[in-house]
Amino acid sequence: MSMTRKGYFIMKKIFALILVLALSLTCVAAFAEDKPTLTMATNAAFPPYEYHEMIDGEDKIVGIDAEIFYAICDYLGYEGVIDDIDFNAIIPALQGGKADLGMAGMTVTEDRLVNVDFSNTYATGVQVVIVKEGSAIASVDDLFAEGANHAIGVQTATTGDIYSTDDIEGAGLGTVERFNTGADAVQALLTGKIDCVIIDNEPAKAFVAANEGLTILDTEYVKEEYAIAVAKGNDELLAKLNEALTALTEDGTIPAIIEKYIPSGAAEDKAE
Repeated sequence: MSMTRKGYFIMKKIFALILVLALSLTCVAAFAEDKPTLTMATNAAFPPYEYHEMIDGEDKIVGIDAEIFYAICDYLGYEGVIDDIDFNAIIPALQGGKADLGMAGMTVTEDRLVNVDFSNTYATGVQVVIVKEGSAIASVDDLFAEGANHAIGVQTATTGDIYSTDDIEGAGLGTVERFNTGADAVQALLTGKIDCVIIDNEPAKAFVAANEGLTILDTEYVKEEYAIAVAKGNDELLAKLNEALTALTEDGTIPAIIEKYIPSGAAEDKAE
C-alpha cells in the first residue's frame, strides 16, 4: 500500500516536471518565432498602389506596394507594419526614425535623393493629365502654349507637383494648386476650381472611372521610375531590400503582384 502511494507521488512529480518542460519548450518556440518589425510609411490614397479596403469587416491597406512590402518582409524574416500618413510626411518620417522605409509609388528624383536613399526600381510609371470632357486643354502641349494660364491641380509633394511647379508655374504658364490627396484635386476639377490634374496614370484611370465627365489626355506628361525610400545612409537595410527585390522579381512574385492589379497591356503604367 505504501509503495503504491510512493509510486503515485513519484509519478505526480514526473508529470509535473514534464508539464514544466513542455511549457518551457512552448515559450522558447514562441520566442524563436518572434520577428523584428519593419515599418512602411505610405499614403494609402493612391490606387492601385496603396488604398483602404474592407476585408472580413476589417479596414486594411492593400495594393501593389502593400503586397510587395509584405512579400519583402516574408523573404527577409520581418513582421510588416504599414503606417498611413500624408505623402509629404513620408520622407520626414524616415529621417526621424518613425518608419524604416517609404513606399507610395515614389519616384526617384534629384531633390528626393538629397534627403533619402532609394532602392532599385521595382516599377515604372507615367504621369498623365486629367481634364473635363470638352476641355480647352486637348493635349499636354496646350499646357506649354504661349500665353497659357491654366490652374493645375496636384497632390502635394508628388512628382506631379515637382514637375509642374518647375516647368509650368516656374515658366509663368499657369499656377499650381496643391491638395492633400489626388481625390481632393479631382474634386476641385469637378467643381471647376482648377483646369486639370496631373497624377500617375493608374490612379488617374480609377478617378476617371469613378467620376463621370472626366477624361485622360492621350499624351503623357512624363515617364518615371518607382523605388523604395530609406533614411540617408541606411546602407544595411538598403542592401537587404535590393536583395529581396531581385529575388522576388526573378521568382515571379513581384511581376505576379503587378499583374494582379494592372493586367498585361499596361506594363509601363506603374508608379507617383
